[in-house]
Amino acid sequence: SRFILTNGSFPGPLISAQKGDRLLVISSISYDFRMTHIPQHWHGIFQQRTSGSDGTAEVTQCPISPFQSFEYQFETGQQSGTYWYHSHLGTQYCDGLIGPLVIYDPKDPHASLYDVDDASTIITIGDWTHLPANEAFANKSILQPSPDSTLINGKGLYMGGPTKTSMIPVIGPVQYGKRYRFRIINVSCNSFFNISFDRHPMNVIEADGTEIVPRSVDALTIFPGQRYSVVVLDPKNPGSYWFRTRPTPDIVDWNPTTADPAVNNAIFRYEGARNTVPLTTIAPTPTTVLREFDMVPGGTGLPTRKITVPLRLNGTVWTVGNGSFFGTPVPVLMQILTGMIPAQQVLGDDNVVTIDYNQTIDLTLTNDCDTNQNTTPCDIADNHPIHLHGHEFAVIQAAGQSKPNYINPPRRDTVAIYNNDVIIRFNTLNPGPWIFHCHIDWHLSQGMALVFAEAPNRVISGPDSVILPPGWSNLCTIYNKLPPDEQ
Repeated sequence: SRFILTNGSFPGPLISAQKGDRLLVISSISYDFRMTHIPQHWHGIFQQRTSGSDGTAEVTQCPISPFQSFEYQFETGQQSGTYWYHSHLGTQYCDGLIGPLVIYDPKDPHASLYDVDDASTIITIGDWTHLPANEAFANKSILQPSPDSTLINGKGLYMGGPTKTSMIPVIGPVQYGKRYRFRIINVSCNSFFNISFDRHPMNVIEADGTEIVPRSVDALTIFPGQRYSVVVLDPKNPGSYWFRTRPTPDIVDWNPTTADPAVNNAIFRYEGARNTVPLTTIAPTPTTVLREFDMVPGGTGLPTRKITVPLRLNGTVWTVGNGSFFGTPVPVLMQILTGMIPAQQVLGDDNVVTIDYNQTIDLTLTNDCDTNQNTTPCDIADNHPIHLHGHEFAVIQAAGQSKPNYINPPRRDTVAIYNNDVIIRFNTLNPGPWIFHCHIDWHLSQGMALVFAEAPNRVISGPDSVILPPGWSNLCTIYNKLPPDEQ
């Protein structure tokens, strides 16, 4: 399998900062591999006045070319919490270009609830195909390839592969009596996971960079792009336990009755415990599962604009609204800044939606899988984790929720759409071109996105105008000089 790595590691190294810090991150490509051009996206960061550092190919920048470097510059502002970075071109991040990004808050309101919160308590969970992404998805008629394994912090077993104990991921060792804040990030290209620690309840205290009222659960579901912070509470006896990540879809050839219990899982081990696998093979039945609409806080008024966005499958191409997004040689941000032909004329009104400044937007997202996939109603396997750049939003009505919550809806930046309409609300106070897309990377590569051009006139001049990092425009100059078969 071919990897695309950050600093030679998978996952990439932790990038950490303090609330209010300014980050300068140099991304460079130190090798020449045809069609390996990289934009680096900082998932969940608002990029206030720095949309040129959002790292989205064809929307906010041209990709970085081989043997070239680019310095991303952005402020963390008032943000804190758990984020991550990944390539935002094609299906590159499926080949390994991902890593954690954490913004620590010295005045964290939940600091009294945990004792340990450092690099050792970050957990990345992802699916993996043995073939490089472009080969695994060479046949577009399959909609998405099946994962071969689940990787926890870059490590994991697969069906029919070696089963050495040393190959099983380990979380820990942890000290009995200490409370650990685990920052869990789903870096998958497809799979979502039902996660739990055997015999350990979890206090959920953060979702997608937003603190929530602590909620004790036995299990939770995490979709691609989402993050949770959980504080794990001690069991009666220290030892070795399973950290379980039941994936959907199943990995290739997985059977719950015959598979090694270490497949899809990691060992959660205490100091002093024997270096053996846990004895339990069957996952305990959870009694309290986190529901997205149970999370608070929030609070909003009335919307100033309502938009309905259906999600559809048209043959093998996905649509958001009435169009499929396959990009443009000139990034949308450059089109806005240079006064070229409006992006809508290049990409079409169905691909770029202009929204005015200082509006409250209610988006109703409908999953039309009953029409396109012959399933009535949609089920959780038909999910689409939808992510909005440049914003967090209030989840007014989550999947599975019978009626809207306008009082104290949860806030996050990635929401799952499956068995009924989902309503999200955001305020347009961050001018820029922001992509809105499915975070199943296979679906994004097949057009499942649109761009919100937010207050484009304010991007050009005034107090909200974009501050571009040095060398931003040169990215396109260098990239466009490459032969077409190398772009």
